[in-house]
Amino acid sequence: MYNTAYRIVKDSAEAEDVMQEAFLNAFTKLDSYRGEVTFGAWLKKIVVNKSLVYYRNRKKKNEVSLDNTLYKVGDNDVTEADHSDTEQLAQKVLKTMDTLKDNYRVSLTLHLIEGYDYEEICSLMDISYANCRTMISRAKDSLRKKLEPVIS
Repeated sequence: MYNTAYRIVKDSAEAEDVMQEAFLNAFTKLDSYRGEVTFGAWLKKIVVNKSLVYYRNRKKKNEVSLDNTLYKVGDNDVTEADHSDTEQLAQKVLKTMDTLKDNYRVSLTLHLIEGYDYEEICSLMDISYANCRTMISRAKDSLRKKLEPVIS
């Protein structure tokens, strides 16, 4: 949940605050959990929504994050020798994603990393379906162009 918030707000302390607010919100609204999805998915949606609200409020105030920390990709049941090249590549991709325009970075994070589909992203970001598809397509193109010299 922290990583989800951090990828959107791009600030460690703010991600912790967002996550804490989301947990408190989930706790106080526990009676509204209907069991239609797993509890983790329900909680993650709350975290994403809180992160996006924070992001929009910060954007309105024209605040900029000064934290340029690299993301740490977690290990799954793979040996470190097999995983080191993939982890380095993933870190390069995530670092390059940080250089994208904010709306590109957020939409790409929601789509590629968090696994949201276009309809969910439209709802979360309050944009049209066509705008969402165009934004994600342009974000992918921009990321691809920025990664060409890095990966080659």
